[in-house]
Amino acid sequence: MVKRLIIGDIHGCWAELNDLLDAAGLAADDEIVAIGDIIDRGPESVAVLRFFKETSNAKSLIGNHERKHVRSRRGEVRPALSQLIARRQIGESDYEEACRFMDSLPRFIELPEAILVHGFFEPGLPLADQRETVVVGTLSGEHYLAKRCDRPWYELYDGYKPLIVGHHDYLRNGQPLIRDDAVFGIDTGCCHGGRLTGLLLPEFRLVSVPSRRDYWTELQQQYADIRYSTTPKEDLTWEAARSLVESAHKQTSVPPKVHERASDLQNMLIEAERALEALFDCIDQKHRQTV
Repeated sequence: MVKRLIIGDIHGCWAELNDLLDAAGLAADDEIVAIGDIIDRGPESVAVLRFFKETSNAKSLIGNHERKHVRSRRGEVRPALSQLIARRQIGESDYEEACRFMDSLPRFIELPEAILVHGFFEPGLPLADQRETVVVGTLSGEHYLAKRCDRPWYELYDGYKPLIVGHHDYLRNGQPLIRDDAVFGIDTGCCHGGRLTGLLLPEFRLVSVPSRRDYWTELQQQYADIRYSTTPKEDLTWEAARSLVESAHKQTSVPPKVHERASDLQNMLIEAERALEALFDCIDQKHRQTV
């Protein structure tokens, strides 16, 4: 019997994906299905993208992170920090093709045993009538459901098959959410140092491996220049400005405009330090005159 491994949010965690595949013990003809959000926030989005593009028995849903890449590429929305970092990881020469691949991913998959969506499911509606923003898991879809439902949506799920979702690490303790064997939430926060979880069908057997570390925190520090270069200068703290300068000087692959901004900030910091020194000298002189 052919098995299917449904995998929660991978978020560029390539090492953990390989650990999970090893733990699942799949045969050559078994299928691998990611629930979406296969990139962003982790260290190896490129490797994960390549795996799902080139592996014949592997496929993925589109998650809100992939959708954000597609829409920001079109100029419809502003990219978040995680998209900016992943875009640099992928490289400008390959980014358009990566977005075309992400745009080709399905919003849902119906299997004999279960229904798969990345985000949420609106009670009382058949699968075909679900809003894209709901099943993909956008903020607008989440706000819509919050107004529509008087309690968490998964407590109201009324579909005719079990539903498998990702998107939120609902329990935040490395364990999946399982609601009456009807809803399986298998995002367990791998990119934040949690776990990567899969669900083997048709037996609905959980397989899980630990994350090596909190990748997202590390990446925000590693790519501090992106974070600070997209923040208005007037909103930068002294520490943030210094971090941008230090990060830009350490990296050789940052765009020229980031180096330019870092140089401007460095000059600004030097002038500010001189002004502070002059101010402190003035205060010190006045203090000595009054003693």
